[in-house]
Amino acid sequence: MAVIPAFRPVLRFVRDDTRIGFMKGRFAGLATSAALSIASVVLFLHPGLKLGLDFSGGVTVEARTAGPADTAKLRTALAAAGVQAAGIQRFGAADDVLIRLDPAGSEAATQAQQAKVKSAIETAQPGSTILRIDAVGPSVSAELFRNGLLALGISLLMILAYIWFRFEWEFALSAVITLVLDLTKTVGFLVITRFEFDLVMVAAILTILGYSTNDKVVVYDRVRENLRKYRSMPLRELIDLSINETLNRTLGTSTTVFLAALPLALFGGESLSGFAWVMLFGIVVGTSSSIFIAAPLLLLMGEGRLKRAAQPPKVR
Repeated sequence: MAVIPAFRPVLRFVRDDTRIGFMKGRFAGLATSAALSIASVVLFLHPGLKLGLDFSGGVTVEARTAGPADTAKLRTALAAAGVQAAGIQRFGAADDVLIRLDPAGSEAATQAQQAKVKSAIETAQPGSTILRIDAVGPSVSAELFRNGLLALGISLLMILAYIWFRFEWEFALSAVITLVLDLTKTVGFLVITRFEFDLVMVAAILTILGYSTNDKVVVYDRVRENLRKYRSMPLRELIDLSINETLNRTLGTSTTVFLAALPLALFGGESLSGFAWVMLFGIVVGTSSSIFIAAPLLLLMGEGRLKRAAQPPKVR
C-alpha cells in the first residue's frame, strides 16, 4: 500500500529558522512613522483632501461626445450658457468627458443647471449624449461627511474594545495607536495622489483598518503563546521570536491580497482604480506597521508587566 507523503507548502518567503532582530531598529521605525504621520497631518491641513461629490456637494455630469472631447469648446459653451464649471476632464476614453459643477442651491436651480449643461454640450459638440448626472445637495454632503468620520471613529473604538477584551490593555493601546498612524499615512497618500475622498474611500480605509487589525492579532497571539512558553526569555527577544515565527504567514497573506488588488488598480477604470491604489498602499503600511510600530510599542508599554503576568502564581 503506497504511503502518501504529507503535504508541505512549496513557497516560503523566509526560512523557518530565520531570526531577524526587528527590535534593534524599533526606535528608527517609530521615528520614521511619527515623521510620516506628522507630514500627513500637515498635508491634510494644507492643501487638504480633494473631496468627492459625496462630501463636497454639487453636480457631476458624464457625457459621451461625438468624436474626441474638446474641453476648450465645452468650457466656452458652458460659460456662454451661464454655467460655471468647477472642472472638465476626460474620463476613460477620448470621447468621454466628466464635468463637475458647484452646488446650485435649491432643487429647481439644480434642475435648471442640468438643462443648461445638456444644451451647452449639444451646442459645443452636436451628437453628444449624456450618460449620467449625479447631484448631491450641501446638507446631504455634510451629513455624509459626518457619518463617514463617525464610522471611522466607531471602528477604532470597537477595535480597541475587542483587542482589550481578548488580550491586555498594552496590546489594545499599542494596536490602536498603530492604526491611527496607519490612518494618517493613508490620508497623506490621498492628499498627494489627489484621489477624491468620498464614501468609496471611507470603505477602503475601513477595509485597511480591518486587515491591519487582523495582521496585528496574528502577531499578538504568538506573543501571548510565547509568554507562557518561554517564561524567562526577555520580552525583546520574545517579540522578535514571535514576529519571525509569523513572518511567513504575514508575508503570504499580504502578498495574496496585494496581487488580488493590483489588477483593479491597473485596469479597474476610474471608478475602481482609486479604491484599489489606496488598498495597495494600506496593505504595505498595515503589514510593515505590525512589525515596526505595533511590536515596538508593545515592548515599550509591556516590558516588565507582561512577563510578570505570564509567570505562574507563587505557591505559599
